[in-house]
Formats: sequence, C-alpha cells, structure tokens
Amino acid sequence: MRYKSFGNYGWDISCLSIGSWTLGGKEWGAIEKKDAIDTVHALVENGVNHLDTALSYSAGDCERIVGECIKGIRDKLYITTKCGTMNIYGNIFIRCGSRDFILKCCEESLRNLGIDYIDNYMIHWPDQNTPIEETMDALNELKQQGKIGHISVSNFTKEEILEAEKYGKIEAVQMCYNMCDRSNEEFLKWAHRRGMGTMTYSSLASGVLTGQYRSLPNFAPDDARVAFFPYFREPMFSKVMALLKELDVIAEKRGAALAQIAVNWNTQRDFVDTSLCGSRNTREANENCGGFDWTLTDEEMKTINKAIETYLDC
Repeated sequence: MRYKSFGNYGWDISCLSIGSWTLGGKEWGAIEKKDAIDTVHALVENGVNHLDTALSYSAGDCERIVGECIKGIRDKLYITTKCGTMNIYGNIFIRCGSRDFILKCCEESLRNLGIDYIDNYMIHWPDQNTPIEETMDALNELKQQGKIGHISVSNFTKEEILEAEKYGKIEAVQMCYNMCDRSNEEFLKWAHRRGMGTMTYSSLASGVLTGQYRSLPNFAPDDARVAFFPYFREPMFSKVMALLKELDVIAEKRGAALAQIAVNWNTQRDFVDTSLCGSRNTREANENCGGFDWTLTDEEMKTINKAIETYLDC
C-alpha cells in the first residue's frame, strides 16, 4: 500500500480508502454481513487505514454494519462519517444542517459505529436553508466535547467553504472524481494548494471502470448506480466502453486488472490524497489493493489522458 500525508491532519493516509456505501445492502444490491466483515478485514490486512461512511447510507444500516466490521480493528483505522443528510425513503435524501440535527446525527453515528470518537466528521451536503454559522457552531461544539477530531465537507463549492471558514476550520474535502468525471479537478487542486486533505468518491465510477460491465446492465431504478450517477446511462455508458478498449491494451500488457489502472490513475494525481473505492468481497478488496504494487508510467498516463479527452470530452 502507498501512503500520502493527509492535509494538515498529521495522518499518513492510505491512497486507497474503504468506501462503505456498498456494504449497506440496499442502494447497491444485497450483500451478506459476513462478506462485508471479511472484505473490510482484507482491506485492513492490505494496509488500508481509512474508512468512509455516512449516517444516511442505507438509512443507518451501513454504519451499523461498519460498526460490526471494525470490532477489534478500530485502532487500525481512521474513521470518517458524514452528517447533515437523512435517508427518508430509498434514495430520497433530506439535507439539514440545523444545530439540533447535527448533534443528533453525531450521537447516532457514535452509537451505530460502536465508538466514542469520530476521527473526521464531514458535512455531507450543504443545506441552503440553514445558516452555515449554525452548522459550524454545532460542529465546533462537538469538537470541544472531544466527540470529533476534524471538520470537513463534501460536495461544497469554494464559496461555500470560504463562508463556512468564517466560523471554523474546514480541514478536508471529498468530491466526485474519476476518469469519467473530471469536473471537480480544479476544485481539488485549489483545496490541495490550501493544505486541505483531499478525497475522491466514485473513484471507480460506480464500478463501470472495472470492466465488469460490457453491456448496459438492468439495475433497479433506485439502485445508486443509476439513481445518483450517469455512468450506466446513455450516452455516457457507450463513451466509457470506448475508453475501456484503450485501457484494455494497457491492462493486458501489464497483466493488471482494469480497476487497478483506474485507481492508479486517480491516486497518481498529486492533488488527490486518497480515493474511496467500494469492494463487495475479498477478491475485489485484494484486487484493488494489488494495484498499489506498481505505478503507471508517464507514457501510460499520457495515453490514458488522451483517450479520456477523445472519448469523454473531459
């Protein structure tokens, strides 16, 4: 496993992070609890030291499963969880940054995870109906109480971060970023220049960059792979398939899996500290981690970037 310095946290964070949304057993298809536990343990054994989750994933079930997964290995992991969103039905989420809700979220997450301290607490989405001062005051209160260590944000704009920083320190960001979606690249560079920790989610583009899907799958309408992301909808899917043909050539020469190509491309960007990747079993966990035994060459990176520009216009 490779590691990077994570912002000003004082952490050497693994370049691969455990993205746990897939473990909740709802928005990404069913998964057995034993498989979830075995998967997390395999990732930790491979040197992964950061796990990301959220209270709203699977309406709290994801955190509860994560709580079982980390029993006995809590000291080996930095834990990030998110507040300020509520899953009320399937993939319908409500954003709420009120003081009372933030404090309630924290207590529930601590209970779900079976821990007494959250290393990194993240506002999941900005709430336009609540003054950010109120949200930050609640987070500062939790920090003073010793219940959280660091405050970070996901899906915020620069302007929203600068406004939040009037009331407290924002130490890290998490944004969607992968070969198929580079829309947040300049934002991540900006955050990295400011000394903030940077995480990417959807790092394997909901699994389409693994090469597992070569024809358009028939996911349920409320499956997160189609409800939240465009990769399994046309015209994006056909564009990604064209990109995969270029990646196949590199993978074959290297004897590598496509997921390893994709996660290397992400984490070899100097403005990305760690990339969240979901794994549903130990095979996927070991495969993803195996990508860190080597790095893409400069020439391979140029080839991939040219293919991205050609097929995905980004």
